[in-house]
Amino acid sequence: MIKKFNSYFTTYEKIWFFGILVLALVCAVLFPEEDINGVNGGIIMVFYLLDTFFNILCELLISKQNRWNFIVSLAVEICEIAICILCAYRFATMASTLFFWIPVDIMSFIAWTKHPDREEEEVTVVRRLNGWAEAAIIAGIVIWTVVIGGLLVRFSPDSDIFRGNDTIAKVICYLDACVSAVAICNGVFLLLRLREQWIAWFINSIIETAINILAGQWVLLPLKLGFLMNTTYGYIKWTGYIRTHEVKEERI
Repeated sequence: MIKKFNSYFTTYEKIWFFGILVLALVCAVLFPEEDINGVNGGIIMVFYLLDTFFNILCELLISKQNRWNFIVSLAVEICEIAICILCAYRFATMASTLFFWIPVDIMSFIAWTKHPDREEEEVTVVRRLNGWAEAAIIAGIVIWTVVIGGLLVRFSPDSDIFRGNDTIAKVICYLDACVSAVAICNGVFLLLRLREQWIAWFINSIIETAINILAGQWVLLPLKLGFLMNTTYGYIKWTGYIRTHEVKEERI
């Protein structure tokens, strides 16, 4: 298995993977999680680190257009649902994870299996989005953010993670609503094998970074740094693949 790992991933990919993992471990030591809502901080930290591990593995597999990323993603969803429950926050993200991401991961695995590259079976054929759909998507995200964010502000229970700061709690409610909307777009783009999922994921990562800083979740920041780096890497790889195969199709 170690030999397969070494041969499948490039030197950059391995350095990126272990670099983010080490950074997360260092942050876990430097910034141990306090007890939240009566839950031991060590338990929460374990889920933070598991979330980081499975997320960066999933990210690498997506950048390599490998359908097995969706199976790893199921482990990510379990970790993130657990974190939301333990911290008693981000209910929009928890709902979208439970009712959207888990079914979409399964459907996406099946969909990607049906579109293998002609030359490399482990690689899935990807494509790009038509420009006309972008305006409708942006409008949908704005409406979702305002409506769901308002509901979260009104009905979300108090949580120790906000340290009694109502302003931070309200801001995170709207950010959570926005990130859940962007994540749903990302999931649909992934299902349809569209390159624009990287753009959605880049926006998602920036908002997630703001949430983690406001909530004092420092151990998750290396993961977001990794997301931003790999999103750029994945977008470039997918774009190169699409351009190359468009040229091949024109020649055929």
